[in-house]
Parts: sequence; C-alpha cells; structure tokens
Amino acid sequence: MTTLFVSHGAPTLALEPGKTGQALAALAAELERPAAILVISAHWDTAQPQVSVTATPDTIHDFYGFPKPLYALQYPAPGAPALARKVAGLLQQADIAVTLDASRGLDHGAWVPLMMMYPEADIPVTQLSMQGQAGPAAHYALGQALRALHTDKVLILCSGAITHNLRDFSGGSRDQAALDYVPLFSDWMAGKIAEQDMTSLLDYRQRCPQGVRAHPQDDHLLPLFVGLGSGQGVPRRIQPETTYGLLAMDIYVWDATH
Repeated sequence: MTTLFVSHGAPTLALEPGKTGQALAALAAELERPAAILVISAHWDTAQPQVSVTATPDTIHDFYGFPKPLYALQYPAPGAPALARKVAGLLQQADIAVTLDASRGLDHGAWVPLMMMYPEADIPVTQLSMQGQAGPAAHYALGQALRALHTDKVLILCSGAITHNLRDFSGGSRDQAALDYVPLFSDWMAGKIAEQDMTSLLDYRQRCPQGVRAHPQDDHLLPLFVGLGSGQGVPRRIQPETTYGLLAMDIYVWDATH
C-alpha cells in the first residue's frame, strides 16, 4: 500500500465536497483497496502517542457552530484493533513511547476525507495521535517507524492542512480568491518535497518567508511530516483547489511502486 497526505479543509467539506471531494474519490478508485487504514489526524493531539484499539469507533463531531446537517453525518467504519496493536509494537521497537486508547473514535480529520474516499465505511480504521508540541522531526521519525505497515496493505492516511491560518478567515465564500501567501507557501513546500530537501522542510518556519503566516502553530502541518517519514520516494502532488481564500487543499501521494 501507500501513504497519503490530505488537506481536510473545513468540516463542511463533507457537505460541499467540491473539487477536493472529486479528487479524493478519484484517488480511492485508483489505489489498491486497503485491508485497513491508519489515520494520523491533526485533531487528535496528545502528550505522547496513543493508538485506538476500539472495535467500534464513534463518529466524533469535534467542531462548533456549523450547519445542523453536518452533525447528523455518521461514518460507521469498523475499528482495527489488531492494526492498532501492531502500530504500538512498531513504535516501541523504535523507542517511541505509546499507549493504547480503548474508546477513541474518528475525528473529522479522519472521517471527512474517508467519507469522500470510501463512502461505504466498510474498511477497518484506527487512529494514531500526534503531538502538537513535539515538532516536525519527531513526526518524521514517527512516520519512519510505520514504514513496515505498507507490506500489510495498510493505507497510512495523514490528515492535516498544507496551509492553516484561521486568523485570516474573513467569513467569505468557499471559492474566494486565495490570499497571496497561500500559493507561495504551498509551492515552496512542493519544491522542497520534490527535491527531498528534508533539512529545509524540517526547518520550514525559519527557511520559508511565509512559514509562520501559513502555520501560526505546527499542528496541521505535522501529519505531513509523518507522511514524509513513512512514504518512500518523491510523492506526486494533487492541487484540487483553495477554499475560503486560505486553505490550500493539496494532496500528496506516495505511490506504492516507488
């Protein structure tokens, strides 16, 4: 299998999939069907890694003030406790402390893109938490520890945002023009990823002039570093759109053939 990084955008992507939803659906149709899915989402942030072993993960509506139909959506995929325990074992082998969580469900960073990709919700899914204060290098190492999962037909889905500065949200329309720094940052990242320049990527906040503007905090970019660690070779970039002028919806695909 392979690794994906997806920009999951606003929760309303589930109601207004747009070009991003089309791209995710097309991508799922193209990929080999996974036996199970491991999601690393920006919306499960813990002091140290945790992995969910629940057999029936709830659909978590971890957002406020959105349209009521969004709260009625459910993604009733089965859990993947065996995969979760394997993930824990791989992290322990890499000297990364990890604990098991018996009840964690799927947050919107997981179920919203999965609803676009696998709407039948019939593939087992588990989540691994990220650590917002740990920084890019720790998440790159986390990804490296997960590489062995690919031989088990496990799709590693890293879900965050290539740009994520909600302070710039103006209340405008979904399709308003992108702010200037958004393509500058996303293109800088794309260039460094293509060059496999991990030194620059890990230090993006200092090396890219738009780094801090695009990400006042690391949290939504950290899943990308998990992808950079677990994926092998140069990923292909898919650019479906920018939403609300500030969320570039870039997707990166590490093809299994690399």
